[in-house]
Amino acid sequence: MKRAAHHLTAGILALFFVYPLVWSGWSSIRLGDAFSLDSYRRLASYGEGLGTYVVNTVVLVTLTVAGTLVVATLAGYAFARHRFPGRGVLFVLILAILMVPYPTILIPLYVLLGWLGLQDSLAGLALVMIMFQLPFAVFMMRNAFESVPRALDEAAMIDGCGTFGALVRVLLPAVAPGLVTVGLFAFLASWNDYVAPLILISSNDRFTLPVAVVNMRLHDFGAVDFPTMQAGVVFMALPCLALFLLLQRYYVRGFMSGALRG
Repeated sequence: MKRAAHHLTAGILALFFVYPLVWSGWSSIRLGDAFSLDSYRRLASYGEGLGTYVVNTVVLVTLTVAGTLVVATLAGYAFARHRFPGRGVLFVLILAILMVPYPTILIPLYVLLGWLGLQDSLAGLALVMIMFQLPFAVFMMRNAFESVPRALDEAAMIDGCGTFGALVRVLLPAVAPGLVTVGLFAFLASWNDYVAPLILISSNDRFTLPVAVVNMRLHDFGAVDFPTMQAGVVFMALPCLALFLLLQRYYVRGFMSGALRG
């Protein structure tokens, strides 16, 4: 009886989450009393072309995920395995970034990117996205490394591995679920974020998918082409859904071994 209640509750919650995506898919092909794929054709030819926005988003996602994984892995390893002055204070300061609403600091970051010559560039936007991801990512990776017995490090070093060799050959495979969790969060954040690209990117040919989809408006008195926007929503949601279903086992293991520890 209890199991049936759990399944019923999970099914109801799943319906609440799936319904908006199903409704968007239905709206994207329903035109009056007929079905049509015209909204997807308009999506493909909108603005600079759908391919341009997809490439921009993929570049942003690749830079963000790669940068987040590299920095968070090295930082998490240092916090978990090494003792150095100010270790606790530095870790708390990193976590304190979570308390700052990130839209409030986008204008100073825009000015800073101008000083660095990275204004209106995907590389500069990726650096900002990496910064926003690091507090959670470092927290996850520190806890993931702390869940691995130190005996593995010692055994690797006895066999001739240095510190970096032990990290790459022994510890990284052991914290793979944590890496997947961090990478998935970085992917979802950079793929779906709208506010940061809107403020930090001003060239039409560098827009990401969320900005392009929101800007899909007809020029007739500001009317909104809702079917085309819904097609864009479906197009953006499907990769996220597929990736999550593919990696959900590692995602759950990453949270169980990392986020619930420490």
